[in-house]
Amino acid sequence: MADRSYIRHVVFFSAKDQKDVPRIVDGLSRLADIPHSKVFEVRQNTRDDALSTEVDVVVYAEFEDQDALSAYKAHPLYQDAIAIVRPLRDLRIAADF
Repeated sequence: MADRSYIRHVVFFSAKDQKDVPRIVDGLSRLADIPHSKVFEVRQNTRDDALSTEVDVVVYAEFEDQDALSAYKAHPLYQDAIAIVRPLRDLRIAADF
């Protein structure tokens, strides 16, 4: 495993209703305007894996350190995105490593 000095932040979302997936993507895409990440992506799941179809949207970000990740989560745009996405989503699974 490569030695690295940054944090990868990955979050998986499923929609309560499939028609809301574009709204979830749009809401999460607002997070790209938060300046603390080195890399930030929001993508709709391509569903190429037939054994795992629960995930509709993936957020992937990289942060310099824990302080940068904490600042990202404390940013007002983070709360705005939560207000948009939370009512539309069912599953949310996050991992930081």
